[in-house]
Amino acid sequence: MKHVFQKPYIFWLIGIFVLYLILNIIFSGFYNTIPLIIIYAQTVNWIKLGISLLLSLIIGFLVSLLSLLVFIKYKEKKECKKAGILVSGGALSGLAVGICPLCVTGIFPIILASLGISFSFASLPFQGAEIQVLIVFMLLTSLFLFKKSWQKV
Repeated sequence: MKHVFQKPYIFWLIGIFVLYLILNIIFSGFYNTIPLIIIYAQTVNWIKLGISLLLSLIIGFLVSLLSLLVFIKYKEKKECKKAGILVSGGALSGLAVGICPLCVTGIFPIILASLGISFSFASLPFQGAEIQVLIVFMLLTSLFLFKKSWQKV
């Protein structure tokens, strides 16, 4: 884990984090929502938006951290299938939810809409924040698997 915060890996960590956030903004269409947030600032629920943004940043950090850990472990020729699968699932799920699951469509509702199924994260009890918390939990589980596998060595 110490390797990730040393040169040159710290630059990769920052690069993957920024790339993930850019892809998330593009795929979710959040760039269309930003002007609307500014226009309708008085009607925006800032707590829900803040929680969604914070969870998106946490997901982005965990995806970048775990991606680097998978790379480092792969470079050392060690087994990392379980954690690698969880990292991939977490990254794809994070992109599917988007930055703000309530504000934008995201990939998952678009895929369901193409199948004729109407779905919005707004219909969930916490407007999609529960999906983001589940993704954070999945990525933390992957981090735990990495820690456990490195302790065996």
